[in-house]
Amino acid sequence: MILDNLAHSAAYIPLHPLFSAAFDYLKAFDPATPDGKYLIDGDRLYAAVQRYTTAPADTKAWETHQVYADIQYIVSGSERLFYAPAEVLPVGTPYNDVKDVQKYGTGVIPNAADTILSAGEFAIYLPHDGHKPGCIVECPEAIVKVVLKVRLN
Repeated sequence: MILDNLAHSAAYIPLHPLFSAAFDYLKAFDPATPDGKYLIDGDRLYAAVQRYTTAPADTKAWETHQVYADIQYIVSGSERLFYAPAEVLPVGTPYNDVKDVQKYGTGVIPNAADTILSAGEFAIYLPHDGHKPGCIVECPEAIVKVVLKVRLN
C-alpha cells in the first residue's frame, strides 16, 4: 500500500509503465465527469468515477484484487480506508474473475491500519493489500472518487 498526494505522483511513475498515464488522467480530471467507467488504455488502464456517501466501517467489506492494482483518488470529501495484508483477512465470498474482486467479511481485523484520504490524495493497493474503502471519518460525507484500475500482467 502506498499513500500520498497527487502533487508527489512523479515519484511513483517508475513503478509501472501505466502509472504515468494514470496520474496524467487524475491531474486533468474534471470533477463534473459523470459516474461510470472510462477507458484510458483499453482494459489495461481504466477509471471508475464514483459518487457515494461514506458509511460505518462495520458495513463495508474488505476486498482484494488479483489482476489489477487500484489507485484510489479522492476528488472531494474525506473517507477512512483500512488496510490489512490479504493473508490475515477472513474467508469471504469466492473470487469473482469478471469483476476482479475477492470480498471478505466486514469485521475488525486486529492490527489493521487505517488512514484518512482527503481531496488530492491517493492510495495504491496491490493484490496482497487487503483494503476497506468508503468508511466514515466522523460522520457520513459525500465523496467524489476516481478508482484507476491498472492491469498488472
